[in-house]
Amino acid sequence: MGFETAVWRAIAVFRAASLAYAFYQVFTHRELLLHPLGAVAVLAVMAAWTGFAGYAYGRGRFAERRLAAADVAIAFGCMAATYAVVEPGYLRMAPPLTTTWFAAAALASAVVAGRRWALCVALGHGLVDIAGRVLLGLDITAAVPRGVVLLLLAGYSMGYLAHYALRAERRLAEAVAIEARTSERERLARSIHDSVLQVLAMVSRRGAEIGGEAAELGRLAGEQEVRLRALISSGPPARPAGPEDAASPAENRAPIRPGGSGSDPSGGGDLRAALAGYESSRVTFSAPADPVPLPADAVEEIAAAVGAALANVERHCPPETRAWLFLEDEGDAVTVTVRDDGPGMPPTRPAEARAQGRLGLAQSIRGRIRDLGGETEITTAPGEGTEIEMRIPLSPDARS
Repeated sequence: MGFETAVWRAIAVFRAASLAYAFYQVFTHRELLLHPLGAVAVLAVMAAWTGFAGYAYGRGRFAERRLAAADVAIAFGCMAATYAVVEPGYLRMAPPLTTTWFAAAALASAVVAGRRWALCVALGHGLVDIAGRVLLGLDITAAVPRGVVLLLLAGYSMGYLAHYALRAERRLAEAVAIEARTSERERLARSIHDSVLQVLAMVSRRGAEIGGEAAELGRLAGEQEVRLRALISSGPPARPAGPEDAASPAENRAPIRPGGSGSDPSGGGDLRAALAGYESSRVTFSAPADPVPLPADAVEEIAAAVGAALANVERHCPPETRAWLFLEDEGDAVTVTVRDDGPGMPPTRPAEARAQGRLGLAQSIRGRIRDLGGETEITTAPGEGTEIEMRIPLSPDARS
């Protein structure tokens, strides 16, 4: 429900309550009515407009400025009719027939057209009230300017709040749209990193190793990798692949891939079965004896994050590097840890890699776990290997 919808409902309730108060005032001072049927007719018009205005405002079927203008005109008309249907003594004992009901038109016009309309309506109310009292030979009491001031403050405040609330609502909608686009962009970036970027990096390095025409192909692949990384990352463009990248023998080894998804057609999945596919002569897998049921999409994302972590071990560590994969089921959360005994890296390296457009840690791992509501902690230091801990909290119905 938007801000305007809530405001129109509040004004409709205020208008209905004010109408009831107007009926009470007329009934209480009925002996001072000059034309009782005329007073009843005015109240009938007020009641009919109360119902129509409560329906029309915020529906989008009517031009709101025209509706607000009609609202103000009817309010002034009903107020002016007061002086034709009551005796002079009535206004000494009670306010005009419209009493507080008139304020609803001022508030509505302030929401639709702003503070200037509220100012004009409040001043118009005062002029009509003064003119009517002069025609009936009544004194202008302190209640008249007091009513104008109160109406002015209410209308001006409503216009001011409506202006900034609508601006805040638009900015919130823009922020939500930006967040949705960013989330979709990160999802696509993870997919691209897991497929296209890795292939381009491999072609670039292998081309540099082979030489000849393959070297030119590798150079072109490296340029496309740089451009694509710059397109999907928020940081500066990545640096071109250098000779030190081409010298890495990691791409000569077959990638580690899961043996199965661990999911079933019913929409659920077993995280234990999905991660077991990563076990090999270089990867030791440790998990609970029982299945770890999770929604299929969560299983898929966690398995992909683990695959990206193991791919980093494969790509950036010596061939003899071993890795350990641990799965812990804590009931209200699952924790997946990938640990290796490789050379490690400086703690600042993940931030530098993100700035260069290398999205393995930033998107393929952190981004996936963050989208599941979890957290990723990376512990590393030169010569001490790297440990990536991914903890995903589970809602009570996550295992259903």
